[in-house]
Amino acid sequence: MIPGLFLTWIDCLRESTIVKVLAGGANLSECERQIGGRSGVDIIDIETNDCWIRDYGPTFVEIAGSNTLTGIDWKYNAWGGKYPPWDADDLVASTLCSVQQIQTEQSSLCVEGGAMEFDGTGRLLSTQSCLMSPQRNPGWSLQKVEKELKKRTGVHEILWVDGGGLCGDDTDGHIDQLVRFIDPKNIVVATCLDPHDKNYPGLERNYQLVERWAASTTPTVTAHRLPIPPARFIQETRLPESYCNFLRLGPSRLLVPAFGSKSDQYAKSLLSELSQVDVEMLDCRDMIWGLGALHCASRDQPAIC
Repeated sequence: MIPGLFLTWIDCLRESTIVKVLAGGANLSECERQIGGRSGVDIIDIETNDCWIRDYGPTFVEIAGSNTLTGIDWKYNAWGGKYPPWDADDLVASTLCSVQQIQTEQSSLCVEGGAMEFDGTGRLLSTQSCLMSPQRNPGWSLQKVEKELKKRTGVHEILWVDGGGLCGDDTDGHIDQLVRFIDPKNIVVATCLDPHDKNYPGLERNYQLVERWAASTTPTVTAHRLPIPPARFIQETRLPESYCNFLRLGPSRLLVPAFGSKSDQYAKSLLSELSQVDVEMLDCRDMIWGLGALHCASRDQPAIC
């Protein structure tokens, strides 16, 4: 757990947002001290091992015609067994759903939430480098993985974006750092302006792949370049900084990570233009030390009205 950082999941209502903050153990009293009593914020006492609830929280699916949600509880092993222990995190999805009286479905597929990007109309983006890694899903064929994803989430089209990931990334290529939907008609792709940067070739391959798919899928999508900031290192480790790790907060706000670079302003301008909502840049220079940002530390939940 990064000190001072608490886990959030968000009920995205039609006109407002309820923020629910997870804190357990020693973090509970600190969480209550900092944000207890604020309007629109509920604190839930649940123990966790790590702060990245995007990856071990439930994937919420609306059951067509039923006006109800189901929470998909995927298998979780801390990014292919990299960071033990993960036993508390693996229980969070089912616990969150139980707290809200939402039914769950358990899947034997090992997949983190940051490895899936949905457009809300049945299209899903992911990477084989993550989902097909033997540390997560040994023995699974690509056909079997796709069948399970479609069964659990209802998607009908999957694009595998496997041009390359970010240097310093420990997730084996989470899509939420690489490619994100703004809406079903617009998609942003992390690219690199410096051809000498080690990230340049892989990100360029990603863009070309997404651009071809965007022109051929139905309905078509427009792909937009969203350049990453210049390389930054901490103790010789490259930080995986990307503006794709943004978080939509309710119907009218977009929170975007800032990294203290001149490129921050371009990212804000582009995302403002595409989303047509208020864009807030939040300084994530310290947060990215944990190799994640705003999207990684949150789990959104759609409203059922």
